[in-house]
Amino acid sequence: MSIELRHEDRIAILTINRPEALNALSSALLEEFRSELHAISRDENVGCLILTGAGEKAFIAGADIAEMATKTPLEARAYAELGQECANLLETMRAPTIAAVNGYALGGGSEMALACDIRLCSENAVFGQPEVDFGIMPGWGASQRLARTTSIGFAKELIFTGRRVKADEALARGLAQHVVPLPELMPKAMEMANVIASKSPVSIAYAKEATNRALAGDLATNYMVEADLFSILFSTEDAKEGLRAFTEKRKPDFKGR
Repeated sequence: MSIELRHEDRIAILTINRPEALNALSSALLEEFRSELHAISRDENVGCLILTGAGEKAFIAGADIAEMATKTPLEARAYAELGQECANLLETMRAPTIAAVNGYALGGGSEMALACDIRLCSENAVFGQPEVDFGIMPGWGASQRLARTTSIGFAKELIFTGRRVKADEALARGLAQHVVPLPELMPKAMEMANVIASKSPVSIAYAKEATNRALAGDLATNYMVEADLFSILFSTEDAKEGLRAFTEKRKPDFKGR
């Protein structure tokens, strides 16, 4: 089984399970990954998704280099579009996504982590965009997401040099939100995911939609969209319940509608 999906209450945990290849993403594995992401995105019972890799060495070591070496330009274009679709699903699905980065997150692996809303790293995590070492360039979104997550100068440095970044630098640069010892990585991810999943699903979805606009588009328009989404939430049962629960000094019982 190349991908394992399990659920703990409202948390979906998706594990790329190809440790013999450091969880590298072949076309077949990407198609399986896309199918799982589509299913998760449609599942209203999922309040948060955790993405990680099998084993202790790699989150996702990147794309499948041996397979890429055989591709024609048209096949490479299809491969890029497939990888971008997976990354876009992670970025835009209603449920927040957490990358639990346990080791190498190189090339396409770094790009999948960047597409997640939050990145938690083990102390042995390593990020990098080594595509130029193979005479190619990132194709699954790094040229955009890395610059928007960190800075355009830092993104260009990593993409142009292929330099690898360890966990402490990733934290300092904004690539990671937390760094913990490897045995604490999944417990930390589960702790955060459970906090997120305890909130109103509809308010989280709207907040994610608004925040995703922060680094793109016109600022004035983004403010208007935020105000629209904020006001629409006042028509929901969750908003009524959450505000009422506060005044009644009790825990809210959110229904996601």
